[in-house]
Amino acid sequence: MKEQSEGFKIIADNRKARFLYEILETYEAGLELKGSEVKSIRQGKANLQDGYALVRNGEALLLNVHISPYEKTAAYFNHDPRRTRKLLLHKQEIRKLIGKVEQQGLTLIPLKMYMKRGLVKMTIALAKGKKSTTSAPASKNGKTSEKSPEPPSVTKILLSRFRLVMGSKRIHDFEKIFGGC
Repeated sequence: MKEQSEGFKIIADNRKARFLYEILETYEAGLELKGSEVKSIRQGKANLQDGYALVRNGEALLLNVHISPYEKTAAYFNHDPRRTRKLLLHKQEIRKLIGKVEQQGLTLIPLKMYMKRGLVKMTIALAKGKKSTTSAPASKNGKTSEKSPEPPSVTKILLSRFRLVMGSKRIHDFEKIFGGC
């Protein structure tokens, strides 16, 4: 059998994340994928732009990453493009992430998706939202605004999507579960 080469092919890169967030630590994680997802990733059809990761029940989960359906199969055998995927990390790494995300209020974001020795891997980052300044004048006086709003947190993103789906009546239930914004 032919040995797998040391090939390293970058499939998707989240350059916007490096602009919006200050990256504190990076981790390499594997992904739990279906066969049609791997075939689609090999064709380079993945998008990390709106993706983020959460740690729930001792598992790291990747949300909102779009992997296009594989074109050469029937729709029945394909996957949901934005389904929740499990990140494969060591238990010690997950414990570290739980502490830092919950106590320090940091966010987990995907930076790169790549193929390494025939396996799909991802670089995720423990990041903090940047408070950048803008150079556009705020008024006629020529004064510039000091700070622009920081990027939305994962809870705020989930809350806004929950409002769209469920309406405003159930927001109170969501805030009980996820601890309000």
